[in-house]
Amino acid sequence: MDEIRYGEILPPEPEAAREERVKRKFWKTLARAASAIPFAEDVVAAYYCAFDPQTPTRVRATLIGALAYFVLPFDVVPDFLAVVGFTDDATVLMATLAMLRGHIKPVHQEAARVALARLRTE
Repeated sequence: MDEIRYGEILPPEPEAAREERVKRKFWKTLARAASAIPFAEDVVAAYYCAFDPQTPTRVRATLIGALAYFVLPFDVVPDFLAVVGFTDDATVLMATLAMLRGHIKPVHQEAARVALARLRTE
């Protein structure tokens, strides 16, 4: 059986660089993908949870990794392909959310609702 080596899914990079990339590209990617991802509110809540200093470090790192995969312009299924482009991203995000849902607090969910309402009116 082949081993999966670090960097095959996400390129190796310092954690701070990954966080910065997620912060820089998240909203633009979300705007493109929101209609293809029926759980966009959960994704945005995960974003707020990932950058909440009260969130445990290992949870933050996991969420940021999943969100980094979401914002990568190239991945297993290219995001520019209509309908299926965000399928792999959605799968990674759903799995991560299922594992870490207990860390996403009502304040993160409320911030997500407000942010998505603002995004829809722009």
